[in-house]
Amino acid sequence: MDISPITDADRDWAARLFAETDPWHRLGITPAQCREVCQDAAYVIFVARCEGERCGAVVLQQRGVAGSPYLKWIATVPAQRSRGVGAKLVEFAENYFRPRARHMFLCVSSFNPRARAFYERLGYKQVGQFDDYIIPGAAEVLMHKRLA
Repeated sequence: MDISPITDADRDWAARLFAETDPWHRLGITPAQCREVCQDAAYVIFVARCEGERCGAVVLQQRGVAGSPYLKWIATVPAQRSRGVGAKLVEFAENYFRPRARHMFLCVSSFNPRARAFYERLGYKQVGQFDDYIIPGAAEVLMHKRLA
């Protein structure tokens, strides 16, 4: 697998990937909002390629929570889910920030226990919760990992 910075040719693909994937769909985040994020120079975005084909993407904020990096969005194509692409993207993000940061944060929706278990396996721990933050009846769970 190869992970590289997003290209202009990748931006629409990444926006569609996010827009068609939960939790974004369930949270009501529109395809237009996904395109805005994928075009926004404030974010650092990387694309994973498996055997030359795009298979995942990750959107990062360099100064997200208390000045520490924040993993905003991550998604893999359906055919590559549960095959290690997401874990490689998270590891890549941690290594990208590790030289200049000691902490990394992300949020996971309360209705997504599979994603939460994934992040816990990677060493993230809950440090906060925002009830009804995006949609009524659901919380966004703030998770943290200390980068070694």
